[in-house]
Amino acid sequence: MDITNKLWGMCHTLRHDGIDYGDYIEQLTYLLFLKMADERKVEVNKKYNWQSLINLSGIELLNHYTKILQNLRDSEGILGEIFVQAIPRFSNPVNLKKVLNMVDEIEWTSLEIDVKGEAFEGLLEKAASEGKKGAGQYFTPRPLIRTIVEVMQPDPLVTKDFTICDPACGTAGFLMVAYEWWMKKYSESFDKRQLLRIRKETFHGQELVPRPRRLALMNMFLHGIEPQIVLGDSIYEPDSGLRFDCILTNPPFGTKGANQIPTRGDFTVETSNKQLNFIQHVVTILKLGGRAAMVLPDNVLFADQAGEVIKNLMEDCNLHTLLRLPNGTFTPYSQGVKANVLFFQKGPKTEEVWIYDNRTNIPGVTKKDRPLTEKMFEDFISRYGKDPDGRAKREATDESGRFRNYNAKEIAKRNYNLDITWLKDESLGNNDNLPEPDLLASESITELNACIDELQEILDLLENGNE
Repeated sequence: MDITNKLWGMCHTLRHDGIDYGDYIEQLTYLLFLKMADERKVEVNKKYNWQSLINLSGIELLNHYTKILQNLRDSEGILGEIFVQAIPRFSNPVNLKKVLNMVDEIEWTSLEIDVKGEAFEGLLEKAASEGKKGAGQYFTPRPLIRTIVEVMQPDPLVTKDFTICDPACGTAGFLMVAYEWWMKKYSESFDKRQLLRIRKETFHGQELVPRPRRLALMNMFLHGIEPQIVLGDSIYEPDSGLRFDCILTNPPFGTKGANQIPTRGDFTVETSNKQLNFIQHVVTILKLGGRAAMVLPDNVLFADQAGEVIKNLMEDCNLHTLLRLPNGTFTPYSQGVKANVLFFQKGPKTEEVWIYDNRTNIPGVTKKDRPLTEKMFEDFISRYGKDPDGRAKREATDESGRFRNYNAKEIAKRNYNLDITWLKDESLGNNDNLPEPDLLASESITELNACIDELQEILDLLENGNE
């Protein structure tokens, strides 16, 4: 079953009721939540659960749907957080009944996908193509997430208070996969007290936009987890004081923040560049000895002031590994973005950085013919080693290989520019190996937007009288 198209068909029904793109996806998630909660036997007041709704019709159905959302909105705990500001958007009971019947005919929890994550992202892609609004800000491909989680080993049993955080969590893909990795690793080898602590105290996040936060809470609640996901701006709000053992994150693409420099004393480099501020934020909220993995676009590695931020990062942390991602990794959401993953541990100073080039002379990712898979990262996982802090013994490949190390002095001589390549790009000068025109155009647009952001930052500085 093509689950995204199935859900999109339901969205069309909602749209005919005068509900816009964002709202009809949100209304659908309310109904999916109630249905999946019913399937999983999650406790919801019997007066306001799925079974109380499914047999109604007409005005009675509309009125009861309104009561359900109101009751859930007023609930204490995580249910109240999930349904905060939830408002019914249906005006025609016939359309509501159509969607109810379509949702009811499928056993959603039996599907081998994350309905609240992957399927929702599929809906975002559809809405983006029709509504001309990007979905990439919420999206990290699951094969990449699983690769990062595999090497980072976010094991809540390592200490009694181990915590995992994503300060730009979107629909909680990283947190969900981290939980799934742990459950698969330990299966039944933990007691009920450990499980209760992990489900209620381990997973943390922050999200700027209400809708993906709602999806994140729903997604994890349906898996028995009650995460602490704050609604707010990670880099412009004051430091909360919370510190975490493991951070897994993919901050939204684009360098421009809120057109101003955050007023935070823990940020040693003053910049309005959103990505560079996220690096500084992650270093702040990591516990001493904690580890992090961050997805960052190429332009962040050499952007204005990037050298200062990377220098500080290397002094405060062991930036032990950089993974260059394949071209098209974020297809179809942010197709032209070239990106990397930085892996570091807070505390030890960086002595050398290992770089794995998983891009040069590798065919780009496409949606149909060459989708991103975990197999594409198998060699990287092997060479990363079994120590999540990057301390496993590693062997550098020769100049024709994909894994090399550079000591801190070499990187300092490069003004801390981490955009390092050594493989000769065989596509250069060979017209037969050129990327598809749409990918080239998308890459150009991405690079031009980055240039515009930097020029705007210069203008902002000039207007503020900063020479």
